[in-house]
Amino acid sequence: MFAPVYFDHNATTPIDPSVLEAMAPWLSARFGNPSSRHEYGRAARRAVDDARGIVAAAVGAQPSEIIFTSGGSEANNLFIKGAAERMKPGLIAVSAVEHPCVLRPAEQLARRGWALEKLAVDADGCIDYDAYFEVAEKKPAIVSVMAANNETGVLQDIPALAARARGALFHTDAVQILGKLPIDFRALNAVGVNAMTLSAHKLGGPKGAAALVVDKRVWLEPLIAGGGHEKGLRAGTENVAAIVGFGACCELAVCARAENAEKMLELRCALERGLIELGARIFGLDAERLPNTVSFAVPNVEGETLVSKLDRAGYAVSSGSACSGENPEPSHVLLAMGVAPIEARGAVRVSFGASNTFAEVQGFLNALREALSDLMKLTAVAASR
Repeated sequence: MFAPVYFDHNATTPIDPSVLEAMAPWLSARFGNPSSRHEYGRAARRAVDDARGIVAAAVGAQPSEIIFTSGGSEANNLFIKGAAERMKPGLIAVSAVEHPCVLRPAEQLARRGWALEKLAVDADGCIDYDAYFEVAEKKPAIVSVMAANNETGVLQDIPALAARARGALFHTDAVQILGKLPIDFRALNAVGVNAMTLSAHKLGGPKGAAALVVDKRVWLEPLIAGGGHEKGLRAGTENVAAIVGFGACCELAVCARAENAEKMLELRCALERGLIELGARIFGLDAERLPNTVSFAVPNVEGETLVSKLDRAGYAVSSGSACSGENPEPSHVLLAMGVAPIEARGAVRVSFGASNTFAEVQGFLNALREALSDLMKLTAVAASR
């Protein structure tokens, strides 16, 4: 079976074997419903509660502040829509580089009478503070700014932003940062962060398990009403196996975080040196970024074309473009950074995991060099006709 080198860890990660082992009993013999009162149910409830405590400890939160959801998208929607349902329509402010699962619910609120401000970023993808302070003066009711961008890896100064937006309910999508850099909800909460989103499958855990970490003083309206699960905020029988896996991957990620971050940063630097030699532009180069993420474009080369050629050469990376049907659109993140649409369409993202190696990085650079050479030959042939 053809198995390309995997350089797309910001999209999802392989499940760690020890995580899969921890999950296995809850997919077979330990099948109880956590809401049942007999021993099968009590065992499942203990497993969910143990995982809740582990996830909480990984981010400096209390177990009672962890609301399990099916994914980061649900958690983001739960906060934005759940908070809005408890308020009169006001101002919601979200960064222009948010994931669509923050942007789309904010736009839904705008269609229901809320005012929406998309917070501008500078050329490196960092929040424009002058513009942000102007919005903060308008007293927004809800603010959401992601901790680390999924496309560029650019980090935002969440404590500084939250402190300036006092009075607003402040949320941060921390899906990409968990397991790569330290994050402490208690410290963030002290400066004004009320909620934070996490997801298991970005750090060696299963898909289908995520969490909204939410300050106990914040009241949300549930998106899914029913039997009172998850403190009444998320009805539905808990996905016990996936939640157990979430706890297991958090435990592993915290233990190995510093070592993995150092290794991935070295890989990132090696890749960037090679990309610059090939004439590529690296987006967010001068900003603080995740240690594992590189977003780049080569002049006059379509990102989708390059991704396809690299895949055939044995390297799995992603395009920075979001495609809808047959009409490819350039990344909204790069456009917000002032990147020209034609260059934004050339974006390619590489995101490392702990298992990647320097040999793989060198192989990737060689494959990229070959792909670019082939594309230039095709361009030259087409131009000569």
